[in-house]
Amino acid sequence: MKAITNEQRKKLIDDILMQHEMGNETLGTSIRRLRLEVTGFDQDTFAAMCNMSTKSLYQIEKDKGNPTISTIEAILRKFGLRLGLTTAARTTYTPPLGQHKPVSKTPARGTNPQRKYAGQLSRTTNLRASTKARIKGDDKGPTE
Repeated sequence: MKAITNEQRKKLIDDILMQHEMGNETLGTSIRRLRLEVTGFDQDTFAAMCNMSTKSLYQIEKDKGNPTISTIEAILRKFGLRLGLTTAARTTYTPPLGQHKPVSKTPARGTNPQRKYAGQLSRTTNLRASTKARIKGDDKGPTE
């Protein structure tokens, strides 16, 4: 690997941080880019520098496994970085305050929704009543 200047190294690190903050790269991808583009080390050498196994470094770079915060801190410290909190990149739509719309059209659990056939039940009752009235009217006989 050809040597890079401190200014180029800083630009590389800033680009990697920006891509990670925007959500374009995962933590593992960012760590892999830091290792390859900034230091140029292979996994064995870099893992030894961070006092970890090559397998652990491989799993972190592939976004597998479950590294501790101190493990991530040990890796980032080699580049003068620290793990911290930032605001998340907004990738989903959030409605303005006061205009919250439910995500699902199903009623919330525990609510008492209207019966699905409530209108049909009253219509059935009306049909029965009109049928009974018609039958009673037919029983009276001809009205001549």
